Amino acid sequence: MNQRQLDIIQWINTNGRQPLQAVADAFDVSVQTIRSDVRLLSEKGLLLRNHGEVVPFPNRENISFNQRQIHNAEGKRRMAELCLQQISDYQSVFLGSGSTVAELAKCLNEKEDLHVMTTNLHAARIISEQPNGELTVAGGKVRKRDQDIVGADAVRFFQKYRADVGVFSVSAIDKHGVLFDFTDDDISSLEALVDNCHYRILMVDSTKFDRASRCVWTRLKDIDCLITDRQPPAYLQSKITSLGVKLIYKT
Repeated sequence: MNQRQLDIIQWINTNGRQPLQAVADAFDVSVQTIRSDVRLLSEKGLLLRNHGEVVPFPNRENISFNQRQIHNAEGKRRMAELCLQQISDYQSVFLGSGSTVAELAKCLNEKEDLHVMTTNLHAARIISEQPNGELTVAGGKVRKRDQDIVGADAVRFFQKYRADVGVFSVSAIDKHGVLFDFTDDDISSLEALVDNCHYRILMVDSTKFDRASRCVWTRLKDIDCLITDRQPPAYLQSKITSLGVKLIYKT
């Protein structure tokens, strides 16, 4: 990255959501130049683009579901297609929280008679409109920003059931293969989900590689399959495969 791009990150994080034209004016360059800068920064997971605007993407706290939904949207669609191939008709499926997992929910109706159990209210809304299969939704405390069930209610929900497949995401994977999420509640839900399903699928887009977040979850060895939108860096790919984790990405 060049100095202007580094300055753009700092300026957006200070000033919040801005139109592309305002950013161009602030840095005395053309909108076309800013659009190119923002595209690069978005691909690195440092800023978000949304309909002619630039949106902050903080590294240490989560952003709203709507902001995450537009971030790397094409990559999430590719991951959903790959994940669907790992699920068979008539299986029971846990779905964790987040926009990546919600993207998978859009295509689950291609499978016959799944029983989906989820704390993700976005995924639940999508699946509730699909004609086939069964849906069980957690009840309890709602995190309004993300519209998912959190805390002890989410933990108890996943502990009540056993699923053939569990699908979930995390906020970051560092260069050592350590997994991170944003809060203790997120980690507790992940642990309950992973402990109570037979086959565990982690969906994580490439912008989360070589990053860290607030809470550590060092259980990559418990994952059966990692699905991403691009080939991971060689050092991370080696770590993933050395632990016996199946790695799937679309070239």
